[in-house]
Amino acid sequence: MGSAEVRAGVTLTNLDKPLFDGAEATKRDLVDYLEAVGERLVRQLRDRPLSVKRVRPGQEPFMQKNLPKYTPDWVPRVTVWAESSHREVTYALGNDVRTLVWFGNQRAVEYHPTLLLADRGQGPTHLILDIDPPPDQPFRQAVLAAKLIREALADDGLAGAVKTSGAKGVHVFVPLVPGLAIEDVAAATRAVAARAERLDPDLATTAFIVEDRAGRVFLDSTRAGGATVVAAYSPRIRPGTTVSFPVGWSDLDNVTPRDFTVRSAPGQLGDRDPWADEMPEPQTLPADLIEEGHTIPIARVQAMHEGKRRARARRENSPPET
Repeated sequence: MGSAEVRAGVTLTNLDKPLFDGAEATKRDLVDYLEAVGERLVRQLRDRPLSVKRVRPGQEPFMQKNLPKYTPDWVPRVTVWAESSHREVTYALGNDVRTLVWFGNQRAVEYHPTLLLADRGQGPTHLILDIDPPPDQPFRQAVLAAKLIREALADDGLAGAVKTSGAKGVHVFVPLVPGLAIEDVAAATRAVAARAERLDPDLATTAFIVEDRAGRVFLDSTRAGGATVVAAYSPRIRPGTTVSFPVGWSDLDNVTPRDFTVRSAPGQLGDRDPWADEMPEPQTLPADLIEEGHTIPIARVQAMHEGKRRARARRENSPPET
């Protein structure tokens, strides 16, 4: 098992084992990182039902929502009814660094909070666009697409902050005033994506079905309602153990996701909290944006129906068995 260490009242084990193949980091590096950026990460997680992505030696990474039975009593939590699975799910709340250290010892690398607070009555706290370039395209394409989103927002008097996803894309967050309806925020998100696509349809697309994207950058408008998104400062299960890192719009041209890892990010941050520094004040959503968005079909639903239609067409056009 290796020698144990105690930090923040949490007994830690196997700290010098690699996190995963290609991590270029150990569990110690992960825990050190979570301690170093802990208060900044907690600010993104506080009072939000939290899912974590864990990786055990020799196993594929997995997403954990429901807290395991062996979770210490002091870990903050909230129980939520999950309509999709028709059961209650007890989520952690990442409200303190001690909880993050405990999760780090469980090999929880990624931290995915919901867009809604545990008190859902306040509505979504952000409008979010997830910009996802094709696997064979450089990060530069994601940057160009993010600038389309920024332009579409600015044309309607809105402003957002941007961060690397820690994978191959970027996220744009627009902070919202409390009390906006989930359906209106979701609609506005679709409208922003559609407007950005119209600015340069050769670069960007809102097509949810991969085969329809034709090598273009996907503007994902589905991060709405009860969805989750990886938090700013969260590590990722990616080569080098990259970090989802806040970047100023003026610096976006000069970075790549691999610039920010659990080993390098604390030194790059120092005492700063650039996500807080770059985030605009909360904004309300213009009526024209909401109105346009309600005329745009929900991407996942539209894709599901289109997938069924295509499958039916393939069956009808396939030659009979002999």
